[in-house]
Amino acid sequence: MGEAEARIPRVAGFAGPPARGQASPKEAGRALRERVPRRSHALLDIDAGRPGAVAAVEESSLGRIPELAPIRVGRMAATPFAFLRGSAGLMAYDLARTPTTRIGAQICGDAHAANFGLYGDARGRLVIDLNDFDETAHGPWEWDLKRLAASLVLAAREAGAGEDICRAAARDAVGAYRRTMRLLARLPVLDAWNAIADEELVSHTDAHDLLGTLERVSQKARANTSGRFAARSTEPTGDGGRRFVAAPPVLSRVPDAEAAAVVASLAGYLASLPEDRHPLLARHAVHDVAFRVVGTGSVGTRSYVVLLLDHRGEALILQVKEARPSALVPHLLTAGFEVPEVAHEGRRVVSGQKRMQVVSDILLGWTTVDGRPFQVRQFRNRKGSVDPHALSADQLDDYARMTGALLARAHSHSADPRLLSGYCGKNEELDEAMAAFAVAYADRTEADHADLVTAVKSGRVAAERGV
Repeated sequence: MGEAEARIPRVAGFAGPPARGQASPKEAGRALRERVPRRSHALLDIDAGRPGAVAAVEESSLGRIPELAPIRVGRMAATPFAFLRGSAGLMAYDLARTPTTRIGAQICGDAHAANFGLYGDARGRLVIDLNDFDETAHGPWEWDLKRLAASLVLAAREAGAGEDICRAAARDAVGAYRRTMRLLARLPVLDAWNAIADEELVSHTDAHDLLGTLERVSQKARANTSGRFAARSTEPTGDGGRRFVAAPPVLSRVPDAEAAAVVASLAGYLASLPEDRHPLLARHAVHDVAFRVVGTGSVGTRSYVVLLLDHRGEALILQVKEARPSALVPHLLTAGFEVPEVAHEGRRVVSGQKRMQVVSDILLGWTTVDGRPFQVRQFRNRKGSVDPHALSADQLDDYARMTGALLARAHSHSADPRLLSGYCGKNEELDEAMAAFAVAYADRTEADHADLVTAVKSGRVAAERGV
């Protein structure tokens, strides 16, 4: 027994003194290459039991509001990239049959290229990070990175880029992930935790060609507030308040009993927040509730907007969004990962988001409405995003490197960057392998999308376009 082990007891939640002769995390990561060679991540083996695209869409619609299903199908049928956005569960089925290192991390579960964006921090400054966590879970870090890489290939194809550029975007995202993890592994832990501040992100990822686009998105995001949405989507009431104006099918009025249930759930939401947030919300009064259709993968889930006004009539809008079980769960079990029992799906989403982001919405919480779990967050909190389809070839590479670096930073909060860096290594073997996977999976997604479009045209599946 070493001197430190003799004098310093182990404390729950802390690593304790290193055992004599124990391999370092970096060495352990390198050793994993023997069991799971980095080149093996190029493999995509579609098994005979894989559900078809239409069956997967229909299965994922179970438990959603039936009359909204055509909107979801219409959005997914728009493009192959849109199909990928709405089929996280189907991709998880495929990923569960690919090699994994068994290094677990808090993963987004849906880390495609359009799920990164800008939002406001507590002081109104813009930050950029992952911004959708409906599918978050503890799982293989590789799944997030492969989903990001495949989505970049699809986005590049839809932008009209050549195949060499599409593949390069995927490769550059993985390379940025690998290099960022190496940087984080070398830093003191406290420095690594908040490393790569947003103002350093462009330089770190050499994304200078993206500067103009980021500035335009930032300007738009600064104006994307609750107040602006309320000005467009509400009207005065006779008692001096305001109420939402229906704009079906996206924004609709709800029955009084349903609105009352949402308002009553705010007490449970308050209990999920730190007490220092309570005075902020106590200075607002609830004025109205409406139903609002959201997202691509989220269409058909229950989602409400709640209008609150302060003493000056300034609006704060909360989104109360149904939290369904992560679509990854059955596939994580197939891959051999333990899935702990979830007491509240809204809390799962919120906890996962806080574990991955450097800065999170200060009003992020959860509640229950009529027995269903919901997450609660600010609506239109200066949100903005880059449209990956609209980027030029040089900007695509920049965006790929930026998102790869952000994903590495997010994973490093729950997985030891020394372990991941030891596995990923210094050369480009992992980059090339995952780029090959991304191209193959983009081809698979295009075929799935074509199957869905055929089903829509034949009338087998109802779809509502342009909503």
